[in-house]
Amino acid sequence: MGINSESDVSANIQIGPTDQGMVRIYVQGDGIDLPMDFDPEEAVEIAEELMAAADAARATDSGGKPKRPRR
Repeated sequence: MGINSESDVSANIQIGPTDQGMVRIYVQGDGIDLPMDFDPEEAVEIAEELMAAADAARATDSGGKPKRPRR
């Protein structure tokens, strides 16, 4: 499965600080129980990657093609 593969699997995600000074991304779903801990610097890098991906997604239409600039 890749980034562009659709799936019917659903899961919940929680993000927050731990009492050990880490940032935890916790994914839980049917048969999934995945805690992932990152130091704060790694968490910032992940957040930047998410923001860049969101910007790229905004720049495409639902067909995956770049939007034409408005005039």
